[in-house]
Amino acid sequence: MQSSRHMSDSDELSAFRVEVAAFVERCRPEPPSFELPETFLEVETAEQLAWLRAWQAQVYDAGYLGFDVPEKYGGRGVDPAKKRVVEQELARVSAPFFVNHLALTWVAPTLLTFGTEEQKRRLLPPLLRGDELWCQGFSEPNAGSDLASLTTRAERRSSGWEVTGHKVWTTLAHFAKWMILLARTDPAAGKYQGLSYFLFPMEAPGVRVEPLKKLTGEGGFNQVLFDGAPMPAESLLGSEGQGWEIALATLTFERGAADSSSKERAVSLLVALERLVRLAETPGPNGVRKSDDPLVRQRIAELFIEARAIGLSGIRASVPGLCRDRPLALPLMNKLVASEYNQKLAALASELLGHDAVLALGDPDAPDAGRWTRSYLNSFGMTIGGGTSEILRNVLGERALALPKSK
Repeated sequence: MQSSRHMSDSDELSAFRVEVAAFVERCRPEPPSFELPETFLEVETAEQLAWLRAWQAQVYDAGYLGFDVPEKYGGRGVDPAKKRVVEQELARVSAPFFVNHLALTWVAPTLLTFGTEEQKRRLLPPLLRGDELWCQGFSEPNAGSDLASLTTRAERRSSGWEVTGHKVWTTLAHFAKWMILLARTDPAAGKYQGLSYFLFPMEAPGVRVEPLKKLTGEGGFNQVLFDGAPMPAESLLGSEGQGWEIALATLTFERGAADSSSKERAVSLLVALERLVRLAETPGPNGVRKSDDPLVRQRIAELFIEARAIGLSGIRASVPGLCRDRPLALPLMNKLVASEYNQKLAALASELLGHDAVLALGDPDAPDAGRWTRSYLNSFGMTIGGGTSEILRNVLGERALALPKSK
């Protein structure tokens, strides 16, 4: 796939695209000798982390990361058009993901919206480069979908705060320097009013990180237990009791509702679809290709149409006149549709593999090194993270379309 000028590119943006494409072709690293995870959610080993962190630093140092952060905080200045071009060119060649993805897409915009000047100047530059990793301390064993019922406590002390509680499904907690932490500061207040939002230092004493394993056998996420863990007063983001408001903003960023990233996502979907086509066109032991089946071709065509539709919906979301009345509807819908699309794509690949789909990642006999099976199993996490598909449908109905709440 070669880079080309997009119809919406100005002359300046077209020149920038050529520049970025040249950088990506020149500097995209060769695959390492060890297996890389599929996404930032499964980074498990120190060597995976070091390799991925070096790639993020290389892109940042070249000047192509941080186009949504002002220069005084270590960014390149807010320029959505250039940000979009970089993401498109990286997706076009299936470049490695950024290991600090959670921080780039959820933490950074939250800090820019609610942080103090000191917090933004201290925390944003190392976040962008990947020098300091972040994790998210929202979900708890008994507070997943009903996040506001969480019980982790942050109690005032003379030197700041003290945290006691239990968080779970905490991606990158074993490597993170910081956590965005939602904790209860006023048990007497209503469940929404009694929450506060913190920038918690993971190196504090009284913190225990325990790894968890997924169906694929991969790690990368954890449970975190706090036993009177101290944090300084300046860890508070916003004001005490403002936690639910800030958490909703973070969840909005997490779900992709703050920008038109679905256009870049559509590029990635088409790249994955090309892999599926190659799989379908590979002759089996009997010399027959799955792509010779008209029903298989029809299903691949349907996936192609859906991927294009996701991209076009992203373009619609960037036109104010088309989404002014319901600004969250299209971006939220795209998160929902794209996560379910990935599941359908991997499910079809697993069907085409037949009995070989049971071969695990790394099995020497597994087609495509077992990556399709891993993609299928991981796809269920994508329809859960950032709000399950069921919750997103409720959010779309109630908040975006103003439909009555279900009983």
